[in-house]
Amino acid sequence: MGLEEDGKSSIKFGFPVGIILIPCHGMTTNINMDEQKGSKSQNCLQYGLHGRECKNTNQNVIVREKTDSPTSPADGDGERETWSQGLDFLLSIIGFAVDLANVWRFPYYCYKNGGGAFLIPYFLMLALSAIPVFYMELLLGQSIRQGPISMWKICPLFKGIGYCAVTVSYFVSFYYNTIMGWSLHYTVHSFVSPLPWTTCNNSWNSENCFIPPANINMTEMENRTSIRPTNATSPASEYFRFSVLEMQDHSIDNLGSPKLDLLVCLAIIYSLLYVILFRGIRSTGKVVWVTATLPYVVMAILLVRGLTLEGAIDGIYYYLVPNMTKLTEVGVWSDAAKQIFFSSGAGFGVHLTYASYNPFHNNCYRDCLITSMVNCFTSIFAGFVIFTYLGSMATRQGRPISEVVNVGPGLVFEVYPEAVGTLPGANFWSLLFFIMLIMLGIDSAMGGLECVITGIMDEFKSWFRRKKHSREWFMFVCVLGSFLISIINVTRGGMYTFTFFDTYAAGSSLLFAVFFEVIVVSWVYGLDQLCKDAEAMIGHAPGIYWRICWKFVSPLLIAVIIVLDLSTVQPLTHDDYKYPNWAQIFGYVFTFIPITLVPVIALTEFFKYPGNFKTKLAYAITPTITASRYKNAKYLGGNKFSAGVGRQQHMSSKKKW
Repeated sequence: MGLEEDGKSSIKFGFPVGIILIPCHGMTTNINMDEQKGSKSQNCLQYGLHGRECKNTNQNVIVREKTDSPTSPADGDGERETWSQGLDFLLSIIGFAVDLANVWRFPYYCYKNGGGAFLIPYFLMLALSAIPVFYMELLLGQSIRQGPISMWKICPLFKGIGYCAVTVSYFVSFYYNTIMGWSLHYTVHSFVSPLPWTTCNNSWNSENCFIPPANINMTEMENRTSIRPTNATSPASEYFRFSVLEMQDHSIDNLGSPKLDLLVCLAIIYSLLYVILFRGIRSTGKVVWVTATLPYVVMAILLVRGLTLEGAIDGIYYYLVPNMTKLTEVGVWSDAAKQIFFSSGAGFGVHLTYASYNPFHNNCYRDCLITSMVNCFTSIFAGFVIFTYLGSMATRQGRPISEVVNVGPGLVFEVYPEAVGTLPGANFWSLLFFIMLIMLGIDSAMGGLECVITGIMDEFKSWFRRKKHSREWFMFVCVLGSFLISIINVTRGGMYTFTFFDTYAAGSSLLFAVFFEVIVVSWVYGLDQLCKDAEAMIGHAPGIYWRICWKFVSPLLIAVIIVLDLSTVQPLTHDDYKYPNWAQIFGYVFTFIPITLVPVIALTEFFKYPGNFKTKLAYAITPTITASRYKNAKYLGGNKFSAGVGRQQHMSSKKKW
């Protein structure tokens, strides 16, 4: 952003900042810019415009900015906690990016969109959108060392983007942790022999419960209707719906009371999250050594066992053989973009939060590439695991694979239990699998809540510092609030509220947040400044590929995703149940709550500054990062003063305008 000295103010967007011309209306305030050198007083520091060389005129203050990047943080920022070692950070962002969606969402999209053909748009979206946005967030978090809200000191006008990201992360916790509550329920019941979801002689089973006979060959599959009745249901499906959830005769209009066993499981999960988060980021870093690695061990064991089952090769064939005609469908490209974008975790503010705890010279470029590769590998690897068992189940049940696969929690809690229930030593495999689900979920849950806690506490740091044990108490309030709201998901009609949250909590709102983030950083903060920050931290500036993606390709792709997402809105349903109109209207309101924070906060920031429209805008898009964070004198033009002080003095003298 810059203003030209041509007699009239004019605003140019993009860094490096050149010359800023700010009307002063004859006001003068003497502030010493360099106490050691005893330089003459200037009147521009009071506006919080730091790192600049100021000149007085009769009606204006000309502010020139140095744009050389810092090389290391100063001691003034030494209070911020850091990871005890680099691998803690790497495993944490891997643990957040690799979650439950990798287990069922990616394989489902593969099966739905032509098998191996889906990988073509998947990898294109990965290279052109997901990785660039991910890398940008790591650079911003590590260089600014603030939470997802306070980091928008680089452009205060758009601080609402940070509030939007934090709100979305908190909304997701309302239902995401419920999945781990269900998993804990299954984990406990994995000690029951035989497994309760493998038989049809239980009190919750209906007359439609059906167990297919063993050793059905491929010839018998052609006559599968005589083997499996049309209205038949599996014991695993009935256990989940009628025993775990008790969905009978319930809906979103008739939720019923909470189930005590699920409520206890949910409370245990939230208590576990609080204990892990209690000691701060160092504690989180230790936990992820287990939670981020155990799922790979379990999936490897399940894959080896699954490959020995009859029909497993058929499942892998279905998974890998491409149906190239699918590439002509818009939905394939849209699904690929959504999957890689959401699985990368960009836009939630979590990567910004975790990166803010890094040492200044951490190689976040390396971390970005490793995490992206691990995330993709996990999705593809999980696809092999799933389709080996789906192929076996299709052979055993006498059904084609296309009728076995489901989406959402049904795949995890209906298909998987049925798969592991057929294995020798089923109790052991079941226990391993559901512990794996908890491990996959706990990383993402920790990241989401840490984003909320760090984001709010960094933004209101001065207030929290006055309170004893402020982090512990604020964390307790956040965790308790999320738990109280999530109780609605463990009622008898909880699956309907779960689907509601899953649909509206992190859809369009997350896409809008990321779109604004990329636009503001690329076009307002400026790619030149971002690249100089990167060079100062990791020793080399991002190349032309990253610049083009950040400035043009990624915003365009995200915009296309938003348009496709909004243009393909369908009435909300769950199985054959159609949600009432009031629920869908409330869902749209729920979606746009985080989005509305962007313009609301922008107006608040804009009108708190003095002057005319152009002057207010100049202040609102001027970075206010505290200059004392940096030791490099070149970056500050040799002046070691704090921008935050100047801005506070400006606000305290507001009455003089």
